[in-house]
Amino acid sequence: TSQNSKNYEAIKQQYRPEVPEYFNFAKDVLDQWTEMEKEGKKPENPAFWWVNGDGEEVKWSFEELGVLSRKAANVLSDACGLQQGDRVILILPRIPEWWLVNVACMRTGTVLIPGTQQLTAKDILHRLQKSKAKCVITDDSVAPAVDSVGPECQSLKSKLLVSEGHREGWLNFKDLLKHAPSDHHCVTTKHQDPMAIYFTSGTTGSPKMTEHSHSSYGIGLTVSGRYWLDLTPSDVFWNTSDTGWAKSGWSSIFSPWIQGACVFAHKMPRFNPSIVFESLSRFPITVFCSAPTAYRMFVQHKLSSYKFRSLRHCVSAGEPINPEVMGEWKEHTGLDIHEGYGQTETVLICGNFKGMKIKPGSMGKPSPGYDVKIIDENSNILPPGKEGDIAIRVKPTRPFCLFTCYTDDPEKTEATIRGKFYVTGDRGIMDEDGYFWFVGRADDVINSAGYRIGPFEVESALIEHPAVVEAAVVSSPDPIRGEVVKAFVVLTSNYVSHDPEKLMNELQDHVRKVTAPYKYPRKMEFVQQLPKTISGKIRRNELRQKEWRK
Repeated sequence: TSQNSKNYEAIKQQYRPEVPEYFNFAKDVLDQWTEMEKEGKKPENPAFWWVNGDGEEVKWSFEELGVLSRKAANVLSDACGLQQGDRVILILPRIPEWWLVNVACMRTGTVLIPGTQQLTAKDILHRLQKSKAKCVITDDSVAPAVDSVGPECQSLKSKLLVSEGHREGWLNFKDLLKHAPSDHHCVTTKHQDPMAIYFTSGTTGSPKMTEHSHSSYGIGLTVSGRYWLDLTPSDVFWNTSDTGWAKSGWSSIFSPWIQGACVFAHKMPRFNPSIVFESLSRFPITVFCSAPTAYRMFVQHKLSSYKFRSLRHCVSAGEPINPEVMGEWKEHTGLDIHEGYGQTETVLICGNFKGMKIKPGSMGKPSPGYDVKIIDENSNILPPGKEGDIAIRVKPTRPFCLFTCYTDDPEKTEATIRGKFYVTGDRGIMDEDGYFWFVGRADDVINSAGYRIGPFEVESALIEHPAVVEAAVVSSPDPIRGEVVKAFVVLTSNYVSHDPEKLMNELQDHVRKVTAPYKYPRKMEFVQQLPKTISGKIRRNELRQKEWRK
């Protein structure tokens, strides 16, 4: 049962967000939790709890987070000379300073632009030039790449290094933080002022700069923290997302702290299922969020030898999660995986909320923050069972919890609107019960001899077979059918030495049995790995382009 609502209908009734003219998450949310902490009106649960796996641990109350983030705000304002509205690129791993800088940017009104550690020098140059950022904050591993492109970035005025050591041309964040004063007056921000710019993950093209206001995430993610994650001030919540993506904003900052919950973080430089299992066993983590790619890895490991005593709720987002994986996870842990669907541009669009019946493979029902429909190319709302574009109503009133724009790109911003709707670029179906089902990115849907085939259903069917670790399905040219289904398959170690032709026939028969016969992959290629974005999403467009170039 949910801690925050009786059922889905109750959520829709309860959710009535108030958006004031002036709003700043640091002042209006975090500092309010500090006051409640001081008055003893909040359980004794830290605001932040970080471990690095080598015995080092950091725990902050909301009051300590406030003091340290004010010091960090003074570093940005004084040492770096940053003004309200200036842009700051932040590229750090999961270390406490990442959280401090996030909050410091809110306090100073500077616009945060997070990036992942895996960015190349070329990626960093693109981001610095496109964003016109005045400051970059990073560590020893990324600083050389910044220095190699810095001279080409006219706007870049200051570089902050988070390190025990020093580097020429860089200010040292740790030194400055130590000596910075702890009193700082939070700037006044209107709710619609820019708070952050997130680069999209680029599954279908070059990453876009997606601008969010102080309220879009700071108030809009209440729906995620309260109803999807079902958090309270007594919870310890762990989200494994990389710090470079919007999902970290969603689930490592706004959703948990709106609810006064503890954010748990593990440095974990490389994703390791064993470290995840050990942490879930050892620490009192109550709610857990990870990507479908991670859950697929988890069920390949010895789950049965671990006991997650505190864990009560699991969620997944980023791309669809296969029903087979959900079943295996539940078999070992006794817990459902509650899938959620959203984008960098939005907050939660659809979700499997606590207390709702879960239909494996479905993204659940619309978030109460949005009016979600399936529409056709002429903006007509389609009936249940008909495939179309997943869209959010934006006229007559645009939801405050939607991105403001693609920064400096009015054409791309305008291209997302069709009639009265924001079009997500994803295809889906709504069933008779109001549940939404993901078919694929609009570009990924395969049209074979008049049949439209979504890659996700075929991939899920393949993953059910014990030979398959991962699969990606794309269209491949065919002289008779126009295009056919082709599967790229990563095999488990036990099946690598099997006869490829026999195995292909076996997998084709398997897909015919578990989905409609016309959906089976007529072509198949066994590969060692699939191309992915830095955030771990499969780049089907790359595989598709390769097929059509042949």
